Amino acid sequence: MCGGIAAYKAVDVCRRLIDAGAFVSPVMTRGATRFIGPLTLSALASEPVRTSLWESPEPIPHTRLGQSADLIVVAPATARLIGAYAAGISSDLLTATLLATRAPVVVCPAMHTEMWEHPAVSENIATLRRRGVHLVEPETGRLAGGDVGSGRLASPDTIAAVVIDVLSGRPADGATGAGQQLVGLAAIVTAGGTREPIDPVRFIGNRSSGKQGYAIAAELARRGAVVTVISSAAASLPRPVGVDVVAVETAADMEQAVLSRSEAADIVVMAAAVADFRPKAAAGQKLKKVDGPPEVILEPTTDILAALGARRRPGQVLVGFAAETARPERAREDLLRYAREKLASKGADLIVANDVAAAGVGFSHDTNAVLIVGSEGLEIDVPLATKEAVAAAVVDAIIRRTANPAAPSTSKSVHSQETS
Repeated sequence: MCGGIAAYKAVDVCRRLIDAGAFVSPVMTRGATRFIGPLTLSALASEPVRTSLWESPEPIPHTRLGQSADLIVVAPATARLIGAYAAGISSDLLTATLLATRAPVVVCPAMHTEMWEHPAVSENIATLRRRGVHLVEPETGRLAGGDVGSGRLASPDTIAAVVIDVLSGRPADGATGAGQQLVGLAAIVTAGGTREPIDPVRFIGNRSSGKQGYAIAAELARRGAVVTVISSAAASLPRPVGVDVVAVETAADMEQAVLSRSEAADIVVMAAAVADFRPKAAAGQKLKKVDGPPEVILEPTTDILAALGARRRPGQVLVGFAAETARPERAREDLLRYAREKLASKGADLIVANDVAAAGVGFSHDTNAVLIVGSEGLEIDVPLATKEAVAAAVVDAIIRRTANPAAPSTSKSVHSQETS
C-alpha cells in the first residue's frame, strides 16, 4: 500500500483476498501510514504490517517477502512508486520487495488526472507493461478535493478479481498486462479528421472525433505493443496511457508523419478520416463576406493507405478503415462490397468498414458497429457496441494476422459482450 487518499480502499482489497483464501502479507510505505493506521491492516491480514527495511524480525525482509510471494499487488500505486519501480530504485521496503521478486506483479494506479496523464507517468507505465507487469487501470470518477476525472483507484471487487485470475492462470480481463500477445511489436494508429485550410479561419474537414482510433491505440498498448498515435488537432482527447501522441493538422502533415515512421512499425492502423481533397491554394488573409462567395478549387490528397500498401515490408500488418453510407435494406452487402474493393485496391490486410449513416455508429458517437474484412476471406461482424469493444475485436483480428499471416478464410459474428 502506498501513500494516497485511495489507501482506504486497500483495506477492502485485503479483506476480499483473505475471504478468497489468500495468505496476505501487508507492506505499507511510510506515506501510507499517514492515511491508514497499520493496526487496521494488521487486524485484517494474515500477519502484521511491515513498514521498514530496518525494523523487521528478518535481517533481509524484502528478499523473504519477494521470494515467498506467489503474487504482489500494489494498491494504491502512486506516481512515485510507479516511477521508482520502472527505474529500478529501491528506496523503501515496498520497492525493494518489488525488485526482489520473480512473482507476477499487479499494479493499481491512483492519482489525480493531471498526474495520471503526465508524459513521465505514461512512459513509466509503458515500461512496466513491456516487462509484463499487470496493470489494473484507474477509473473515471470523483477524486480527492471534489475534482472529477480519470485516475480514481479501481474498485476493490475489480482488483481482487484480477488478482485471483492472475493467480489461477486465467486471462485477467481487468488487467492490461495479461494476454500481452503484442509485446515487442511497434504500432502506429492514426486518429481524427484532418483540416484543409481555405484561409486562416476556415477549413474543409469532417466530423471524425478520433475516439475509435484512440480506443484502438489503448487496446494495442494493453496487449503489449509500443504505440504511437498520429492524431489530428480535431481529436482533442486524453492521451491513452503508455501511448505517444504526434499532433498533425492537414492530410499532408498526416502523410509525412505516417510515412516517415511506417518502416519501423509492425502494425499500422489507418483509423483517421483523412481528407480526399484539399483547396489547391489557401488564401493568405481571411476571405471577406463582402467580397462574395470565393471560388475554391480542389485537388486530390495523397492516398496514404495505398502508399503504405505499395511500400509495406514483409510481416507488417496494415489495417484500413472505410466510413461508408449504405442502403438500409442492403447495408451489409454494400459494406462488404466497399470493403472488398478497398482491400484489393489499397494492398491492406484488414479493412474495418462501418455505415456512418446508421444510428449510433461512427463519427462523434461512443458506440460503433463494424464489419472487419480480411484479405483471406475473413469476415467479422461486430454489432453495435462501445468503441472500446470494437477496438478489442479489431486488435483480435490483428493478432490473428501477426500469429498466422496465412490464416484460412473464416466468417463469424462477434457480439459486444464477447469483445469487451
